[in-house]
Amino acid sequence: MRTGRLLGSGRSADVYEVDEAWVLRRDRGGWGDATAEAAVMQHVRSHGYPVPGVRAATRGDLVMERLSGPTMLEAFGQGLLSAQEAGLTLARLLRKLHALPARVSADPAVRILHLDLHPDNVMLTPDGPKVIDWSNTEEGAPGLDWAMSAVILAQVAVGGETIGGVAEETLEALLDGNEDQVTEAGLVEAGARRAANPTMSTREVELLGAADELIRSLLG
Repeated sequence: MRTGRLLGSGRSADVYEVDEAWVLRRDRGGWGDATAEAAVMQHVRSHGYPVPGVRAATRGDLVMERLSGPTMLEAFGQGLLSAQEAGLTLARLLRKLHALPARVSADPAVRILHLDLHPDNVMLTPDGPKVIDWSNTEEGAPGLDWAMSAVILAQVAVGGETIGGVAEETLEALLDGNEDQVTEAGLVEAGARRAANPTMSTREVELLGAADELIRSLLG
């Protein structure tokens, strides 16, 4: 597909303007399958979950609804969102997602997992928060999804960057009242998956031990 103006870039994909209503996300590294991602997005959207609409998908390209508004991460910098609000919103989005039926599995314990739900993957639109970037989605135990979000936030919290304090407050709000959602098995698997993620830097992998300790201290 012909691309328009570049709107943004992530670790493995670029987003281009199609027109006022649609954008194209193009995979750079060949890690994912946009057709499978689109199927999950359409499924959760049909059950009322807040995701962009999808128009078309091939293995490397995804044409989806163009959203307006900042990401949660951008909203922090603009003073539009507190860490407490962000953590509570992430928790609500995880609970709402895990209340939906799986798309493929018939096992009642299996749910759709986002596996990358963090402040840069939630856009604050005029219609409310919407979840983007479903490239890691799978079906499985909800505890893994909670743990992945916790580990991602904890890595930032212990990384020594300016936003570290905000990340820790967001993590605390995410876990507050939801401690039972982060299972031991989920936490161990989340750490292993992050360590094996090919887009992670050496520094980010080195932070996983301290991130795990922070999460466990908050759960304790």
